[in-house]
Amino acid sequence: MTGSRVVALGHYQPAKVLTNHDLAAMVDTSDEWITSRVGIRTRHVGGPDEPVDELAAHAAAKALASAGLQASDIDLVLVATSTAIDRSPSMSARVAARLGMGSPAVMDINVVCSGFTHALATADHAIRAGAATRALVIGADKMGDIVDWTDRSTCVLMGDAAGAAVVTAEPDGADGPGIGPVLWGSVPDMGNAVRIEGTPPRFAQEGQAVYRWATTQLPPIARKVCERAGVTPEDLAAVVLHQANLRIIEPVARKIGAVNAVIARDVVDSGNTSAASIPMALSKLVERGEVESGAPALLFGFGGNLSYAGQVIRCP
Repeated sequence: MTGSRVVALGHYQPAKVLTNHDLAAMVDTSDEWITSRVGIRTRHVGGPDEPVDELAAHAAAKALASAGLQASDIDLVLVATSTAIDRSPSMSARVAARLGMGSPAVMDINVVCSGFTHALATADHAIRAGAATRALVIGADKMGDIVDWTDRSTCVLMGDAAGAAVVTAEPDGADGPGIGPVLWGSVPDMGNAVRIEGTPPRFAQEGQAVYRWATTQLPPIARKVCERAGVTPEDLAAVVLHQANLRIIEPVARKIGAVNAVIARDVVDSGNTSAASIPMALSKLVERGEVESGAPALLFGFGGNLSYAGQVIRCP
C-alpha cells in the first residue's frame, strides 16, 4: 500500500534573540522567575520586515535542499499557522510564490499549537489517496506580533520561527509506515482556554487549565498513538512534543514512558513557537545527529482549541 514518509527537514529563526534579562527590562519579571516556571531562557523575535511567509519560505528552502528536490517537484503545500493576519493570499500561496513553484495545491491549516501534526496527517492522507506525490508541510508562526508585551504571564513564553518537512510517497515497509496513523481530537467546551482574539489580535490563555489538561489527559492519548503505530513507548528513539514549556513537556514525556527516547527541549532556547515548535525541534535533533535515520519518533501537538494530534514517524 502506498504510504508516505518525511524525507527531509528544515528550520529557520530570526536573528534577533530576546533573553530573559531583556524581558526583565520590559516587564516586572526576572530570569529566575521565568526559568523556574517555564524553563525558557531565550527566544527569537522577527522584525516588521520579516513576515510569517518569509520565515516559512526559509525553512522550506532548507528542507528542499536537504531532500535534493526543486520547488517545482512539490505538488502540495500545507502551512500550519495561526498568525496569518491577511485572509488572502494564504500563507501557503505566498510561500509557493516566494519559492517559484509551478501549480501546487495550497492550503493553510489553523489548529494553533497542534497545527503541524494536523498538517502532516493531512499530507499523509492526500498522498495515500493519490491526490499528491510530494508535499511540503510547514509550521510557521510569528507569535511576537500577537503577544501583549506588557503581560508578563504570556510575553515570556513566545518566540518566532518556522519548521518544514518534505513528505513523499513511499510504500509501507516491514518496519511500519513512514508516517503512522494519526490520533487527533479536541475538547470544544474548553476551547477558550487558549485564545487569539480582537483587533489587533492578541494571545491569551488560562495557563493553569491548559497545564492540568496537558499533564493529566494527554499522556494516555500519546500512548494510544504509539499503539496505533505498532510500537511501544520503550521503542521510541525520540519524543517531540509541542514546545509549550518545560513544566508540561517533562511530566508528559515521563508519563508516556518513553524511557529510551531523546526528549526534545528546544523550548529552552526558542520559547513557544506554536505550530513551528515540533518541526523545528525535530529538525534540530536530526541535524545534530541525536536520532538515527529510520528511528521511530513520536510527534504530538496540543494547545489551542484544546486540540491535539499525534503520529509516530520514521526519522529522515
